[in-house]
Formats: sequence, structure tokens, C-alpha cells
Amino acid sequence: MLSLTLPIPLLKTLTPPSPNINNPSLSSYSHYQPRSRSLTRGLIVPKHSSATAPPSATLRDDGTSLAGDSPEPLPEELVAELMPKHVAVIIDGHGRWAKLRGLPASAGHQAGVQPLRTVVRLCCSWGIQVLTVFVLSTENWFRPKVEVDSLMKLFETTINSSIACMKKEGIQIYVIGDSSKLPESLRSTIANAEKNTKHNSRLQLIVAMNYGGKYDVVQACKSVAKKVKDGLLHLDNINEKIIEKELETKCTEFPYPDLLIRAGGELRLSNFLLWQLAYTEFYFNKTPWPDFGKEEFVDALRSFQQRQRHYGGERHS
Repeated sequence: MLSLTLPIPLLKTLTPPSPNINNPSLSSYSHYQPRSRSLTRGLIVPKHSSATAPPSATLRDDGTSLAGDSPEPLPEELVAELMPKHVAVIIDGHGRWAKLRGLPASAGHQAGVQPLRTVVRLCCSWGIQVLTVFVLSTENWFRPKVEVDSLMKLFETTINSSIACMKKEGIQIYVIGDSSKLPESLRSTIANAEKNTKHNSRLQLIVAMNYGGKYDVVQACKSVAKKVKDGLLHLDNINEKIIEKELETKCTEFPYPDLLIRAGGELRLSNFLLWQLAYTEFYFNKTPWPDFGKEEFVDALRSFQQRQRHYGGERHS
């Protein structure tokens, strides 16, 4: 699993630097736009074309909007009544994307900002109420220190730059995960963002940062055990609903994602929302996250709407 950032002002189109440049800096790639994509055997895979191909997503470039001035029209192949309430996304493939271009991993993270902005805008336009994005797992701390440090700085900068937009456009941000390992300045930034957007209801953006599904279940069990020890809860009264109320996703009315999308080609959950995904529909996509866009998101939603959900019960034709 590879992590990414929160939405920031729109990246402007710029031809990426040559792959053989020396000591490239992160800022050199801050205006990269995704490449074009093709559809193969039902899975989106990136074309081996020039990185300067025209981007498919169009958003305002003045940095004042995340959701857009007007709603994005719902594609004809999608049905408004069948839209999922909660979509979860595992964003992956940033490192491989950067390596193919001779760039540092940090360039892949930076290039992945625009796809997240695109998905946020589409969720706002099409009535999706909750978007949960896996940006940093509990295992990602084993990556090179320089990569982790750049991510921490990127998270903090982009959250700060997005607060005003989210507050204005009705986007609520909530960060889940173990915050104890995060830098103090980042924790302060997160608290400020959550405070300033807590009354918003157009879209709830849940950011899983230093999060793990096993960690979530363990911390929930500890919380329940403490309540039993303190006499606030009887052992015989413990059930699934009690556990659910102690999970990190207690922050939302819809804790169970209807649809999970994983970009980047891997076919695993990587310790993400292990309890909450019990009856979630999965969609795996080969496209690395920096190349993920509207076309891929629509394809995932279309796949979801064609399925019959029965939650372990009898399937009816």
C-alpha cells in the first residue's frame, strides 16, 4: 500500500522533467498531470505513451474550489438511485509509477494529488456521502525515512491549504488511525481541519493515516474491556454493535463501505478496514493511482451497480 495526500489546489499542466536529471526535487513534479488510459479486458491499464498526453480530468486551476462551481453531470451509464453511500479507496502504485520515469517515490505521491481531487469532486457531484481514503498504513513506517518524512510534510501542507475550500464547500474531514506517531505539528493541523469542517455534510472525507485494520479491532477490544472492568458494561451484553461503536469508523453514520476500490494492480486488502469490509463489494484496478481518473472511477461505480448484494443471505434472481 502506498500513501497519498489530501486534496490541494489544482495542479497545472506541465511537461515532466527528463527522467535522468540529477537529484530531482519534489517541487519539480508538483504540476504533473495524469497520462491517458485504455480499457483492456474489463480492467483499466495505463498506456505506454508519453507522460505528456492530455489529461482527462478538468477542474478549476485557481485553487479556490475542490468540489467545483457546478455539479459534474452523472454519466448515462450510471443510475443515481444505485450510487453507493460509502466508497473506500486504497491508493497504490505511486512508487512503481515514479520508478518507470526515473523519478523519486516522492514524485509519485505528488502526482497522485490530482486523482484524489477528481474523486472528491465526483463524490460531491454524484451524491456519495462518505469517501474513505487509505493514505498511510501502520506498516508504511518501515519505508525509507526520507520518504516517510516527505509524506509527513506533504500531509501537513496540503491539509492546511485545503481547510478553507472544504469549509466553504461542505466537505467534512476526519482522520482515523493511531496519531501518536505523527509529528506534533501534523496532529495540530489535523485537529484544526476537523474543528473547522465538523459541521459540513455534503461529503465526509475520512482519511486513514497510520491506520491498520488489526490495530482498529485491538483498540476497540481494549475500550470494551475497560468498560467491563469499570462496571459500565456487562460481559454478556457484548455484541457486534458494541464493537462497532468502538471502531475508528464510529465517526460516520455509514461505517461499512458499500464499495472498495483498489488502484495499482494488487489484489489484497493490506490490513485496511478488516471488520468494516465484511460485506463490501470489491473492485480492483490495474491503473497506478497517479493515472487514476474519472474514467476509472465511473468504471468502478458501473461494476458496483451491476452486482446483486445479498449480505450472506439467499441470492434471488
